[in-house]
Amino acid sequence: MEERNALLKGWVKGVLGADCLLEPASGDASFRRYWRARLDGRTYVLMDAPPDAEPIERFVRIADRLRSLGLNAPEVYAEEAAQGLLLLSDLGTRLYLDALDEDNADRLYGDALVALAVIQARAPTEGLPLYDGPFLRREMDLFRDWLLVRQLGLELSSAEDAALTRALDFLEASALEQPRVCVHRDFHSRNLLVTAPPSPGILDFQDAVVGPVTYDPVSLLRDCYIAWPRDRVEDWARGYAALAVQSGILPDEHEDRFMTWFDLMGVQRHLKASGIFARLNIRDAKPSYLADIPRTLGYVLQVAPSYPELTGLAELIENAVLPRLTVASADMDEPSESS
Repeated sequence: MEERNALLKGWVKGVLGADCLLEPASGDASFRRYWRARLDGRTYVLMDAPPDAEPIERFVRIADRLRSLGLNAPEVYAEEAAQGLLLLSDLGTRLYLDALDEDNADRLYGDALVALAVIQARAPTEGLPLYDGPFLRREMDLFRDWLLVRQLGLELSSAEDAALTRALDFLEASALEQPRVCVHRDFHSRNLLVTAPPSPGILDFQDAVVGPVTYDPVSLLRDCYIAWPRDRVEDWARGYAALAVQSGILPDEHEDRFMTWFDLMGVQRHLKASGIFARLNIRDAKPSYLADIPRTLGYVLQVAPSYPELTGLAELIENAVLPRLTVASADMDEPSESS
């Protein structure tokens, strides 16, 4: 790590022409690290993405596409692809997650949804991976593999396994019947910044794909990190559906189906996310994400009563998953005898 940090400092000095102060800018759920560089009263963001784990070429390409649409993505000042280094414009520190409150939520979500409509209506999709059936299924399998088996040690009965498979088949079919657009894939409160216009600042878009139209709206509005009353969320979602029709993203006849797609896409995403949170704990020693799993799976329980195909999944979560998570969290909070 010391060798890597020395590389960063030397590269930034070479780009900016002087030594500068580097300080951690933010955490990340991947192998990337971010630093804020200060020099002569100006700040920059340095992305450190080890090239064997996090290639930077897609970030650079998609950032350019978003900026060409008038959206507030970071500007790339310098890059060293072989070393996985980027020097970026600094969009600030005011995350949506920290800024959102009862008084400003309508305005901030309105800004974010307008930006999302620009992405879905106008962002080029050539060169982006297709969010197809196998891709969707691999993501949902994270729930089984990392949360159920590795984190909780669950052994499903044949009936539970069949119910889970039935639910995943249903979710996959719903996702695949939706119109396809450019999907940011992590469009939520930890990747959006309150900025001067055009707001929001948009981060973490390098994993964009071509996929279902409701994926990003539900990522934003049924966020794994912050929750709002269901009626309010559904009002925002219906408003976005109307905007999508006006913008040519959705044909008129699909507006009535949008909320069903929204519900079921959310379940797919929340199963995936809960598996990723378990993987972050087990593989990457980042246990803080476990605290987000009950909220994340709570969305599944919220919508499941409207869809009989999800009954078995909801029972599994309610009766087997959440009680074990509560016990696991309590065990983590207890001090050890040596502490």
